[in-house]
Amino acid sequence: MEIQPTALPDVWIIVPQLFGDHRGFFMETYHAKRYAEAGIAATFVQDNHSGSRRGILRGLHYQIRHAQGKLVRAVVGSIFDVVVDLRRSSPTFGRWVGMELSAENHRQLWVPPGFAHGFYVLSDWAEVFYKATDFYAPEWERTLLWNDPALQIAWPIPTGEDPVLSEKDRQGKRLQDADCFE
Repeated sequence: MEIQPTALPDVWIIVPQLFGDHRGFFMETYHAKRYAEAGIAATFVQDNHSGSRRGILRGLHYQIRHAQGKLVRAVVGSIFDVVVDLRRSSPTFGRWVGMELSAENHRQLWVPPGFAHGFYVLSDWAEVFYKATDFYAPEWERTLLWNDPALQIAWPIPTGEDPVLSEKDRQGKRLQDADCFE
């Protein structure tokens, strides 16, 4: 596998090695020893899988306690995946990175604890699979407002269209009002 840095420290793109022939392909999507050697020494306790149609925007989610690290990939279709640094002590606090994850590019994204995460569906249908380092704790879940002007996230939403949001995501908090990490 290849580890590619992003503009945010500790957030990495992982490009698994793909073995293909006339039958199709094979790749390891997780190998604890190899990931630990690459700097992701996480213990995963929960796997999550979601399906969404084009134009759905999920996020930006995080847990202020029982913070989750996430290893994210699109197994069907494509998404624009976004991560925002919510660590007040970080020099990149409030900055974001975004990238396309797709079934075709096989890329994964490592999102460590301390970051908000969300995605916008680019394809007609997408399925996103992610491993988490802590269990879902709804009482500690928080939502950062996806379109907070302070973040200036360049979502690839077509002009004249609005993303489809859950009520929870519509009610997200602006960075200035959000619970953040130290």
